[in-house]
This record gives sequence, C-alpha cells and structure tokens, in this order.
Amino acid sequence: MDIQLLRTFIEVSKTRHFGHAADNLYLTQSAVSFRIRQLETQLGTALFIRQRNNVRLTEAGERLFPYAETMLQTWQRAQHDVSAIQAASAQLTFGASPMLWELDGVSAWINQIGADHTDWLLRAESTPRQLLAHHLIEKRIDAGLTSELPKLEGLQSHHLGNYQLQLVSHVAHLHLDKSDELPLIYLDWGTQFASAQSQIAQLQRPPVLHTQSCHLALNYLLTHGGIAFLPSLAIQQYLDSKRLHLVDKVQALTHPLHLIWLTNNDKSNLISQLIESNGQLYAG
Repeated sequence: MDIQLLRTFIEVSKTRHFGHAADNLYLTQSAVSFRIRQLETQLGTALFIRQRNNVRLTEAGERLFPYAETMLQTWQRAQHDVSAIQAASAQLTFGASPMLWELDGVSAWINQIGADHTDWLLRAESTPRQLLAHHLIEKRIDAGLTSELPKLEGLQSHHLGNYQLQLVSHVAHLHLDKSDELPLIYLDWGTQFASAQSQIAQLQRPPVLHTQSCHLALNYLLTHGGIAFLPSLAIQQYLDSKRLHLVDKVQALTHPLHLIWLTNNDKSNLISQLIESNGQLYAG
C-alpha cells in the first residue's frame, strides 16, 4: 500500500473537497483525483460520492478512514524512530502507567539518565499496568516501571526505591474518625494499595472521584476539598503552604517501585549499565 495514497485519502476525507486537498498537499487537483482512483482500484470499491461541491465518504470510505489514520501514524512513527536511532548509540523504551510518569521522582530519574547517557535515545510509553507484562513479551517496551511485580517467567527486577502515599485533607487538625462527611477521592494505585486502604474502616464509602491520575485527584481535592491518599512529593508544597493537611495519626502507606525486564531481552546489557549508574530512585 502506497502511504501517499492514504495521506491523500485522509486529506480529501477531512476537507471534503478535491481542490482544497490538492492545495494542502501541494499537488494539482488532477493528481489528487488520480491517487484516489488508484486507491479505489486497489480496494475494488468507491470511497467517495462525488457531487458538485459535495464530496462525501461512501460506507466503504467511512470504514477505511480509521485504518488509514492508524497506518499513517504508524508509518510516521517508524520514520521518526529509524531516523532518531541513527543519531544515538543506544535506544531504551520504558513502559509505565500514566500516574507513575506523573511522579516527580520518576521524571527526575529519567532526566538524570538523559544527563548521564547523552548518546542514548529514551522513549517513555504510557502502558497500563495490566498490559505491562504483555508489552514486555511482545517487545513493545524494553523495561517497565511498576509497584507490583507481575508473575512472568524469565522476569528480572531491580528495586529502584520507595514512594509514600499520605492521607491528606483540606481540613486542618482532622482526626480520621471525624472525616466521614468529607468527599472521598480515590487514586487507584493497584491491588496492594486497594488492600491497604480497605483496612481503614472510616474510608469505606463510595468516592466522589475514582481516577488513575495523580494530577486530577490533587486538583479535585484543592478545588472541592475532601480527603485522599496522595504521593508525598506531589503534596509537599501544599502542606508547606497550609492548603492541605495530613490527617492526624494515619501512617503513610509505603510502596516499592521496581524496574522490570525479561532475561532474554537483547537490551539486557544496556539495562545493566543503567542500573549501575542510575539504580536508585527517590520518589518520596
């Protein structure tokens, strides 16, 4: 499949006009029409209903459009990766859930790797924790960050450090027994955290917000008030400014952060170098 045919198809689909598509692609209108006819011939079906000043997708065109966008995006990403790796001595792709990438400690860790290995190309992929092992097996990522080790044969892990979740509220000097009227914000950190929070009887009520985004949970708490377990690094400035307060006599929940990879990964030597130079993370 000629990628230029798909690019032309997408442009005509968006503009609904052959002339406008030609202008955007720096082509003649006849060249655009020729490309669309080529694509229709290859697929054996009409993709557009052509009427005067009204170009519409056929049912087949509607079905093709999301595939065409995906194929074009994949091709553009492949071009970027191939050209970028030529300028780098090594490439490492990390996967982690979006909320782990939000942690300041993780950002600082990635920044330090970049500073220590200026000739490396780093990729940080948002990978749901439920798919982390699957993406390692499929080699979509070279290594992952997680607080819960998956059960996977050939899995290697390195303990980077710990982070803490602290129970905070907009109310000062709050005792947990007096918090039952406050809106509960639930930041989903996985099964270990869920088990730990389930042991706190005073927090067993439906949350007003259930999210996997630390920033969203924090902003909601600051805007509407309430109570929530949040990572210590994310809330420290708000504790210092008295906008948030620790709930009295509630211990912080400590969770580990692991770097994981597979034994048969062809990047194992790079990962070993990484651990030797950047093997510790201070995430709160």
